Amino acid sequence: MNQPPTRTSHKVLDKLGLPAPLLLGFVGILIFMIGDGVESNYLAPFLVNSQGFTENAATLTISAYGIFVTLGSWLSGALSNVFGPRKVMWIGAINWVVFEAIFLGFGVHLGIQWIAVLAYVLRGIGYPFFAYAFLVWINLAAPAKQRGTSVGWFWFAFGAGLPTLGSLVASKTIPILGEEGTLWLSVALVALGAALALFGIRDRTHAGPVATGNGTVLQGMAQGLSIIWREPKVTVGSVVRLINTAPNFALFIVAPIYFVEVIGFSQAQYLLIVTIVYTANIFANLFFGVIGDRFGWRNTVMWFGCVMSAIGLVLLYYVPLAVGPQFWITVLCWSVFSIGLAGFVPLTALVPAIVQPSERANALAVYTLAAGLSSFVGPVLVGVLGGSQNLQATIWVFAAIYIIGALLCLTLKSTEDPGQAKKSLPAAQQHSAKA
Repeated sequence: MNQPPTRTSHKVLDKLGLPAPLLLGFVGILIFMIGDGVESNYLAPFLVNSQGFTENAATLTISAYGIFVTLGSWLSGALSNVFGPRKVMWIGAINWVVFEAIFLGFGVHLGIQWIAVLAYVLRGIGYPFFAYAFLVWINLAAPAKQRGTSVGWFWFAFGAGLPTLGSLVASKTIPILGEEGTLWLSVALVALGAALALFGIRDRTHAGPVATGNGTVLQGMAQGLSIIWREPKVTVGSVVRLINTAPNFALFIVAPIYFVEVIGFSQAQYLLIVTIVYTANIFANLFFGVIGDRFGWRNTVMWFGCVMSAIGLVLLYYVPLAVGPQFWITVLCWSVFSIGLAGFVPLTALVPAIVQPSERANALAVYTLAAGLSSFVGPVLVGVLGGSQNLQATIWVFAAIYIIGALLCLTLKSTEDPGQAKKSLPAAQQHSAKA
């Protein structure tokens, strides 16, 4: 007798590491982040060339937006603990659509610059609320055996949308709709993605508040912040998350100078290299989610994340210096680094698994705060270390930081970690589990 199609499809999704009740959430995240990523590669020149912003004003506007993204990254977890991830996703989606409409309708179309700046900056909490609240939902709803794969799917959807497919959409629609029309298209894409996720997710068990008790919102947020000293391992895990992408953001500052002016690539070749290696990173996010569920979350982060990233950075500096502007050799070296960055994916499952379920949203709040801070810390370190003028020392400092991250991983243990869980099983049960 054949099984019902629904049950069969659930089994297929389960094997893929996608919790069936959350499926449309992943689709919604992809479409939402495509909409958010549409502006990523042309907003600054659009503000300067079409809206009369000075270059400094455009830079300050985008920097202030980044501060609100960082704030939203922390609040998404803290507020999910108080209100539940579904409500926080609603807040994020409404924030994004409303303030983008104000930005475009009043700031851009009518040319009122202060409204454009204020609306764009306030929109900064929109995507972290929507995306990272769903990340909390995944960690609450996905079973431990597939949680690494589930967060891998999240980062796959997130990275495919922002900036990869978002930039691709912009490149195709700007000649047809114009720059302003393309920004309005991004509003439609964000609204579509939000609707798919918020109306399509069937899991309601984990949609509500995580915290228990009748405390105020401020008390709940204070509880979320206090986890930094109440649960030191969460703080350590968040430091590892900071280490994950800080050198990558630093690389974006020095790499164009190094590869174009020192190695001898053209700007077009350099941009193509970046496109190829970070496309590899998107698919590696999914791959390492699966590996984490088999090899262990901590083991994957330590060896494939920290150690591989350190090796990749050293190769990326010395090999092109030795062989010159060899396109595919440089792609290969940089890919070692970009794929290593994806080795940190299981950390998203590991950090919240260190604490009790009632504290997982708080743990993710600190984790996503570290993710936001890395975009600030990386460029600061470049300035402190001398940037492109002292690149060799900078590369070795970053490689050493990754090795320190690997050592910090030794303290991150959870019984839910597949690697740790297997060790704690008796030999007979291990054999049975393998079978």
